Amino acid sequence: MSTVAQTISAAKKPQKKASAAAELRRLIPYLGPYKGGILFGLLMLAVMGLIGALPPLIIGSIIDCLKGSPQPMPNLTQASHAGAITLWHSALKPILYFYQPENRHTLLVLCLMLVGVVVVKGIFSFTSRWVLIGVSRDIEYDLRNDLLARLVKLEPEFYVRNRTGDLMSRCTNDLSAVRMVLGPGIMYSATTLVGMAVALAVMATISPLLTLEVLLPVPFVFITVRYFGTRIHELQAKIQAMLATLSAKAQENLSGIRVVRAYGQEEAETRSFDDANRQYVGQNIRMIRAWSLFFPALSTIIGFSIVFVLWQGSRMVVQGRISLGALIAFYTFVGQLVFPMIALGFVTNIFQRGAASMGRLNYVLDVEPGISDAGVHREAPAEVRGDIEFRNLTFTYPTARSGNGTQPAARGKDSEAAVNEPVLRNINLHIPAGSTVAIVGPTGSGKTTLAGLIARLWEAPTGTLFIDGQSIREWPLAALRRAIGFVPQDAFLFSDTLRENIAFGVEAATLEAVEDASHVANIAGDISDFPGRYETIVGERGITLSGGQKQRTTLARALIRDPRILILDDAFSSVDTDTEEKILQGLEDVFKERTTILISHRCSTVRDADQIVVLRVGEIIEKGTHEELIGLGGYYAELYQKQLLEEELARE
Repeated sequence: MSTVAQTISAAKKPQKKASAAAELRRLIPYLGPYKGGILFGLLMLAVMGLIGALPPLIIGSIIDCLKGSPQPMPNLTQASHAGAITLWHSALKPILYFYQPENRHTLLVLCLMLVGVVVVKGIFSFTSRWVLIGVSRDIEYDLRNDLLARLVKLEPEFYVRNRTGDLMSRCTNDLSAVRMVLGPGIMYSATTLVGMAVALAVMATISPLLTLEVLLPVPFVFITVRYFGTRIHELQAKIQAMLATLSAKAQENLSGIRVVRAYGQEEAETRSFDDANRQYVGQNIRMIRAWSLFFPALSTIIGFSIVFVLWQGSRMVVQGRISLGALIAFYTFVGQLVFPMIALGFVTNIFQRGAASMGRLNYVLDVEPGISDAGVHREAPAEVRGDIEFRNLTFTYPTARSGNGTQPAARGKDSEAAVNEPVLRNINLHIPAGSTVAIVGPTGSGKTTLAGLIARLWEAPTGTLFIDGQSIREWPLAALRRAIGFVPQDAFLFSDTLRENIAFGVEAATLEAVEDASHVANIAGDISDFPGRYETIVGERGITLSGGQKQRTTLARALIRDPRILILDDAFSSVDTDTEEKILQGLEDVFKERTTILISHRCSTVRDADQIVVLRVGEIIEKGTHEELIGLGGYYAELYQKQLLEEELARE
């Protein structure tokens, strides 16, 4: 788990790292739907391993034929005559049938057999790879879908604690590393086990003593693999975390490129990225150093096996205990053992890297949404009417610190209160269905938080927020949010057409419905001036549109849903007063048909609301109609007079 993706409790209480096997165990459920393909692929690998034992036997028979030995590989053929029943004994029977020493026909048949066996082995090798690698891609597809499904269910608190670039790295780089475990990892592991088992079985039949001498260095191989495997796992976990940090920094700079340029911070940001990049490269160099020591250590240990074979095998040939062909076959099998032993290093790297990456994916997959349907009432009404009531609500953000435990958590726009202090205090407010309530107050007073609680983006304390007389926690999330149209102050548009952005969240929305919503939001005129009209691509985050155009587009997106509750969070802050007046006139009929929460800094925006609520430092200090609040002579009246003066000065 990376340091940028830990919970608050984990930051306070260090947890013991899970082993590689424990991390990868999470993949077992994903193997179930594809067990048929996996078993078939492994069967092909097993058959390929058995067929792979034939070429050394045929080569040994060719050598004995050239040398003029009366029998090919007497160690095996004599065991066959003695009644030993093994697969390779049976494989030698066709050779015995036509075998003649120093015979051209025998050599031709053996060479053709060798070519045929190699071709058949290649077919089985292709089939096994095609099946197992294909299965790994299917599981990668399932994992990617599960990751996105989990991410879209998580509440804003999770994204306060985790950077976007880090999450993107988990869904790309880490997922690819896990796929390598499921594809090449399983394939090479099975190939290694089958190849070693078959080779050792044939070698033991040829010469048990020589086989024992070959196996003497094996314990040192496992010790080496275990040591370097642990080291590689630790380094790989750090590398993946650093790559996530690097990705996060690149993502932030690309997203905020206009700010970087506006403040002339190109060189500073480049230097900052260079520092993180150098740390990442340095960690990779340490990995390469460990990896570079791993293979020479294995090669040195394996080299002793080859020396034993050449030394002892030559003596046994001279003494007549085995034939030259048997020695060549034995040596070939030793060569076949070299690849599995070296493959141990490759497989170790794949599994250790995959385990480190799976641990980072498990962090996302194991996070339970803090806001869910767990408390949904079975007899909840089918539709929301829009009656909203706050009862003595006091709300504190659940995230005190960010994921790395060192930085204060983002508090949104309502960050006036100190960390761990309530953002909203003793809120008692009733909003009748179909009414329009305006919320005003200085920056950081809790206006946006109040709106977010209604949409259940944040979880209100139990028994403090009710929709239609029923606790908000008893409403199904899908039904609640389907009934809400939310226009945030920070307008977000997807890199798609204007039509798709406005119709977002509405299935099969007609062009007529899109145009109607655009007219009400007063954006239709601007769209008609675009060459592509509603098919115009707005660019990433709507970069081709002005701030006011983006806000009006998001307003149209909310209106097309025909919501029972409409929340406008300072939705007119980027438009001028004349445009705002036109929009409000178009919304008069809309407001009559639904509950509307109107958040604004302008008194001109909220003066016609049925009820105006004034928030300050998280508390309601005034409440009433425009005329009633003016009569009070308090904060709202002072704000209204100040804005009137500003308008008069602007006209002059």
